[in-house]
Amino acid sequence: MADTTSCKKKLQGKVAIITGGASGIGEASALHFINHGAQAIVIADVQDEKGQKLAESIGLDRCMYVRCDVSDEEQIKNLVETAIKTYGHLDIMFCNAGILSKSEQIILDFDLSDYEKLFAVNVRGVIASIKHAARAMVKGKIQGSIICTASVSATMGGPIFTDYTMSKHAVVGLMKSASKQLGGYGIRVNCVSPGPVVTPMLCRMSGLKAEEAEKAFERSSCLKGVLKLKHVADAVLFLASKESEFVTGHNLVVDGGFIAHG
Repeated sequence: MADTTSCKKKLQGKVAIITGGASGIGEASALHFINHGAQAIVIADVQDEKGQKLAESIGLDRCMYVRCDVSDEEQIKNLVETAIKTYGHLDIMFCNAGILSKSEQIILDFDLSDYEKLFAVNVRGVIASIKHAARAMVKGKIQGSIICTASVSATMGGPIFTDYTMSKHAVVGLMKSASKQLGGYGIRVNCVSPGPVVTPMLCRMSGLKAEEAEKAFERSSCLKGVLKLKHVADAVLFLASKESEFVTGHNLVVDGGFIAHG
């Protein structure tokens, strides 16, 4: 029989920041981290009500919400400083904040203004998050883990949403370079790339209810069932924990075979 006590302590004593942590993959990962013994979680987002409610539901002794627009480097710098001032150190940075394309963004009608706004969050925000988290880890001599949310879009092209696809390709390239540069400090940098998964952001964009979106996504996997937030959070937990202590520069695809049979 498995030792469920030890299984629940994969992140014992660890302090984590999760950007875009108030809902979707970020929220699921925050709850997963706490359930696996994390000392504290800092939820960073611009969804104040959701973020504060999540922090309160976890317990303000182990979780805090910090408003942070990741497109503003100074806010990310302050976020990292707040985490360390409050909890003493930083072990895990989950760079999860991201937005979807505002329009179809096909090449013939590509809106450069929308592209710049999307890249400010999806790429600039990840660069700044890695930069300031890594600086704090190096200064504190922490052999930490940095995880970035990419996407199956990072390994393929698409008929629409060109700017989003570009941004996720950029995140994977950034991760690979950062892993090479930070490996000497014992800091691991990896990506998780989810396939089609139901999140509040996707539902808002598509106009579908969660049940409708799940039904639509069932055909995207060659496995039975549908990709859930829990499956993605499991992968993030793996990359955050010592179970992946010799894994860096890796893009962990969680898609039920979407790419393989696509």
